[in-house]
Amino acid sequence: MLRSGVIAAGVIALVCGVAALVTGVIPPALVALGWGILLLLGTVWEKVRYKPLETASPGSGWVATDERFIDDETGKPVRVRLEPATGERRYVTE
Repeated sequence: MLRSGVIAAGVIALVCGVAALVTGVIPPALVALGWGILLLLGTVWEKVRYKPLETASPGSGWVATDERFIDDETGKPVRVRLEPATGERRYVTE
């Protein structure tokens, strides 16, 4: 729900920015366009950046860390596993 609201705010800011640009009000248009782009790209990037949860351990060489949390979407406990050589992290449900 919050994600939809942020996307809507980004689209509204872009529309207002384009309208201001068309009417010749350049400084406010650039501000509105900037906010619209920032909101939309930030929301899309956030969805891509966070990795999905895995249901099984990634294999040998991965070390379970002390970091644990409850996933907001599923309500399941999650443990973070680390590949020491590369520093890659994976999120595994328990």
